[in-house]
Amino acid sequence: MKKIYILLIMAGMVTLGGCKKFLDVNDNPNAPQVVEANLYLAPMLHWMVTSPTYDSRFIGRYTQNWTIITTANTWDRQGYDPASDNAGQLFRDVYWSLGQNLVNMNSIAEKQERWDLLGVGQILKAWGWLALTDIHGEIPIKQAFEGRTAFDYDTQEFAYQESFRLLDLAIANLKRTDGAVDNKYLAKTDIIYKGKTDLWIKFANGLKAMALNHFSNKTGLYKPDDVIAAVDASIGASDAEQPLLAYTGTANDDINFYASNRDNLTNYRQTKFILGLMNGTQYPGLVDPRMSRMLSPSPDGQYRGLDIALGVGALTANQQPQNFWGYPTLDLSLRKPSRYIFSAKSKLPLFTYSQLQFVKAEAAFKKGDKATALDAYTKGISAHFDFVNARNSDDGQVPLQISATEKAAYMASTLVIPVSSNDLTLTNIMLQKYIAQWGYGHLEQWMDLRRYHYKDLDAATGAQVFAGFNPPSSLYPDNAGKLVYRIRPRYNSEYIWNREALDKIGGLTTDYHTKEMWITLP
Repeated sequence: MKKIYILLIMAGMVTLGGCKKFLDVNDNPNAPQVVEANLYLAPMLHWMVTSPTYDSRFIGRYTQNWTIITTANTWDRQGYDPASDNAGQLFRDVYWSLGQNLVNMNSIAEKQERWDLLGVGQILKAWGWLALTDIHGEIPIKQAFEGRTAFDYDTQEFAYQESFRLLDLAIANLKRTDGAVDNKYLAKTDIIYKGKTDLWIKFANGLKAMALNHFSNKTGLYKPDDVIAAVDASIGASDAEQPLLAYTGTANDDINFYASNRDNLTNYRQTKFILGLMNGTQYPGLVDPRMSRMLSPSPDGQYRGLDIALGVGALTANQQPQNFWGYPTLDLSLRKPSRYIFSAKSKLPLFTYSQLQFVKAEAAFKKGDKATALDAYTKGISAHFDFVNARNSDDGQVPLQISATEKAAYMASTLVIPVSSNDLTLTNIMLQKYIAQWGYGHLEQWMDLRRYHYKDLDAATGAQVFAGFNPPSSLYPDNAGKLVYRIRPRYNSEYIWNREALDKIGGLTTDYHTKEMWITLP
């Protein structure tokens, strides 16, 4: 025992006398102690586009974008999965995958006066807060990265204010040319725009436009002119300007999340609602040529959609819609040609020019400028046709390109595009926006439905703005008869570790997911 004490004392003396030399063994001359700021960027950009696809499996069932082949369960009934992290991927990635990495990148970029990289980082931060608050409502912001074990929740109003502040800072920084601003340095890891700061400025304005338009129910806060100006300052219709993430189609995370190779949508199918917008039901007698390029036929060649309450129900095997890749079953042993955004190399957008044109159309319509509204609405439809063709060219997919003749015939129909701007309705705008966002724009699509409380009426028609959309007749029991307005925060981090803070905002109640969002209230 004495020998052990002597050895410990000697070790302590060596430590006290040679602390610096001992610590020096952690300095690896071949590995820098400070990471280059731009090395943080590429993975975060990847998750910015990819994270929403994880949660879309659940949000897309709230919006009746798609459903599953079995009878209705929690999500199709506007419920949730208790004691589960389902629909918590964005929550995880904003606080973890971006999280401290984004804090570090922005801190280094600011110290090194890399204003262009800092601007992109501020956009990422703003996007994260907007995405999270639009899904969850109140979220931790002020204390989020203070090294705490518990985090208070901030209001949704503050989340929007902070996001706008960050976007304005980002635009100002991206315009700077002083300091260590270096297009080549930024381009090394910028997998979206290859260092083009002018496009990042347009990106920031696109985010701002959509966020500003979310205030449509806020009397005194909604400013259509600001929405329109932000859209006009944003991206064009080309693939070069739209924020698209390209996938190599090789390693798992480099394969489109929706692709058959990933096996994430195997039991999902298109719904009756989206089919009804394209097969001549909502536009009597007019079949949308995009239908056969986006949706999947049944083995008998007919296009059908599933009832959200029944799954495949009584449909025979020959009548059941095939999976999104266009096959009756999944064969992981063979990479088959697919369709639209569901192929291994299909590029996925964070948002599109088409989306923004519909945002502009809605804002102009609410302003009373129907001529501008009709022009933007028409551009939105046209651009989405082009987007469908582009995505069906990314990976050698099966569907033929939509011809100019098919596109022109559809757009010539007065059921779609009225002759006079005075005949344009909110229903026109929101239904075409829904089609354009099908499959990828889940966050914005759900916000649209909630802004119109799923069943609000179009003053011009007396019918629902979202004509044909029927919430489930049998809601999840915890809903107490109310429709869903938010997703509960991530279970593993919040309901296990942050319960006291959750309790302060009512997050422990079983019907918390039905509490209406601040942004959708008057």
